[in-house]
Amino acid sequence: MPVTTYRRYVALGDSQTEGMGDGDDVSGLRGWADRLAVQLAASSPGLSYANLAVRGRLAGQIRAEQLEPALALRPDLATVVAGMNDLLRPRFDADEVAAHLEEMFAALTAAGAQVATLTFPNLARLIPVARPLSPRVTALNSRIRAAALRHGVIVAETAYHPVVTDPRLWSSDRLHAGPVGHARIAAAIAHALAVPGSDDSWTRPLPELASGGRRSVVAGELRWVATFLGPWIGRRLRGRSSGDGRTAKRPGLLPVPASAETD
Repeated sequence: MPVTTYRRYVALGDSQTEGMGDGDDVSGLRGWADRLAVQLAASSPGLSYANLAVRGRLAGQIRAEQLEPALALRPDLATVVAGMNDLLRPRFDADEVAAHLEEMFAALTAAGAQVATLTFPNLARLIPVARPLSPRVTALNSRIRAAALRHGVIVAETAYHPVVTDPRLWSSDRLHAGPVGHARIAAAIAHALAVPGSDDSWTRPLPELASGGRRSVVAGELRWVATFLGPWIGRRLRGRSSGDGRTAKRPGLLPVPASAETD
């Protein structure tokens, strides 16, 4: 059973942990890790929080760039969420990705941190053209669970719950959670960590909406391909990443006001 009070929380990861989809680069990104920090601070007065995540990073890059800075901050809680960018690449290797994750799990737990992670949803439920990626998601999730078990890492099992792929939890690019989704991820990890006041309400479905019909669905798919998939493929072909030139938004430990709003 994890402890329920912490002094130093450090988040490692990519765009989801950075907070893309929850705010923007002008007004600022929030994201599930920021939201989780606020929930933690309610029962951990004086909590400090750092977010080392950078968009576009692969699991190996996160290990190479973020692990040592994270260890230097001496966290007693760390979240490690990585692998989705790898999963979308043509030459995905689940064992290689899992090895990077396990190295981070091992190093952080050996340093005395409680570590938490999560499993990934089936992308095909959100993006029909991503159906061929379903076996990759299954393979990566199974390896995450196994590595977590070996190192005492807490796993928020978001993969099991249908609400996780409700489009209303996702931003328009379908690759990043929207504000509602980020709030649910924060709630899922808080629940897995047994944070006081947390519960399983994050698993409950949203109210049903009437279907727009097949024609509306097809039109929506075509808009998504033109607006998001096309530019994403273009960056890959040019060897570019959305994280080129980016650094962590919160590289040092800073106080978290317990009174900050979570919605």
